[in-house]
Amino acid sequence: MAERIKVSLSYAPAPGPDATSVAMPILRALDVEAGTTIGQAIELSGILQEAPEINLVTMPVGIYGKKKTLDTVLQPRDRIEIYRPLIADPKDARRRRAKRDSAS
Repeated sequence: MAERIKVSLSYAPAPGPDATSVAMPILRALDVEAGTTIGQAIELSGILQEAPEINLVTMPVGIYGKKKTLDTVLQPRDRIEIYRPLIADPKDARRRRAKRDSAS
């Protein structure tokens, strides 16, 4: 019998078009065979059917905030994260806030 490990998967969908509807994050606990890769675990989780906007070709993935490739082998208790594109560049947003606050 192959050894099994427990990992988790998280994805935070973008807010709805009216910006008042907040999409709930998707969190999944998975029990996978040792040697499973990030890509395999994502496929096994069923999240691609639940959130069809996920495109693993263009969206980066990671483990605990560190970007990884889809062929990275999982370790016990890893948390797989699927990152969506940023809406705004954080540096630009900070500059706009500083400019707006200094004008007040």
